[in-house]
This record gives sequence, structure tokens and C-alpha cells, in this order.
Amino acid sequence: MKLSIVIPAYNEESEIRNVIEQILAVEIPGVEKEIIVVDDGSVDRTGEAARSCGVWVMRHLVNRGVGGALGTGIAAALRTGANLIVTCDADGQHSATDIVKLVEPIRAGRADVVIGSRMLSSGGMPWIRRAANRLANLITRVLFGIRTTDSQSGLRAFSRAAAERIRITANRYEAFSEMLDEVHRNHLRLVDVPIRAIYTEYSLSKGQGFRMGLRTLFRLLLSRRLKQP
Repeated sequence: MKLSIVIPAYNEESEIRNVIEQILAVEIPGVEKEIIVVDDGSVDRTGEAARSCGVWVMRHLVNRGVGGALGTGIAAALRTGANLIVTCDADGQHSATDIVKLVEPIRAGRADVVIGSRMLSSGGMPWIRRAANRLANLITRVLFGIRTTDSQSGLRAFSRAAAERIRITANRYEAFSEMLDEVHRNHLRLVDVPIRAIYTEYSLSKGQGFRMGLRTLFRLLLSRRLKQP
């Protein structure tokens, strides 16, 4: 079985090597790992740092956003014959060992898509982000009719069949909710598993701030309106 780990990365020169090395150290019996880093138009040495680890690096000439990078990486993983695909943030927020529990429900035939939920683990996430995440979960449920405990998590796993059916059209953070809309539309089985969030001053500087969250909400509302008959 082949597992492709897709890492969208934008200006992550200081962290990307450590993230890759931790993932490479994780052993999953019966699974061959491949790491695909999508350098999303970085202006630092993110791509060079990733290549020094011997992994596959793809590059966008301009910054498209996390949704665009995920679309590029998942498509590449499908082309290389991946049976399982995991997406992982590049800022060191996720524990590489959680990848093992993430793919287990798919390997056991109990799920098509698995979300690593930071909300199911105690501690780790600052209260303001926890509150914002609960609001995002509610909005995702209202707009797209699907329930999850962590709609904005970047640590996710997909079976090959699920990845082939999910279409990502959004370029920015709204792609996380768009994926869930695709899960609902395609009647895919979704499971949440608890993961450990690792927040540092660096990782807290990444992700969605308040203004970005408002922009994401606007794009989600627009996307929902356009999809309505």
C-alpha cells in the first residue's frame, strides 16, 4: 500500500525540514511512504530546504493559497498511484505520529475520509482559536449539511476513491470546508479522530487570523450561493 503525504508550504524555510524529517521517521507496517511538498510560490528557500530531504517538491510560480496547493499535491499523489493520501500543515503544528491513527479507519474499511480533530483533545489550542473553530464548524454544518468537530484542520486522510471524487476549486482556506461539501455530496464516510495540536509562537503566526476568517466566510457564502440551483 502506498501513502502519499501532501504538504502545502508557503515561506516555511525554517520549519519544513523538521516537519519532513519527523514524517520520514514514522513507520507504518505494510505502507510505503511518499512525501510531496507543494512550494506555493514561496519567496524564501522553502523549496531548497525540502529538496535537501530527498522528497518530491512541486512549485507554483505564484502564491495560489492553501487550497490551490492541496489541489496540486493531491492530483500528483493520484498520478503516482497512491492508495492513501494525507494532507499535513508545514508549520509544525501537527504531530507526525498522528498520521498512524489517521489512516487506520480507512485501512480498516470504516471510513473514506478522516479528519484529525484538534477539538477532541484537551489542551493545545488557544481558547480564541477553539471558539473560532466552533463557529467555523457551525457555519460549515449550516451551509453544507455536514457535521465535524474540526472543519478547518489541515491534517486529513483520504482513500484513493475519495480523493478521485473530491473536487477542489477554491484556492484559499475555504477549500477546507469545500472538501467537506464534496464529502457530503458524494456520500463519503467521514470519521474524526483526536490529534495533538502543537502550538508555538511560530505556528500561531500562521493560519487564519480574524480578517482572514471573515474573508473565508464571505467566500464560503459566495460559493454556496453559486452552487444553488
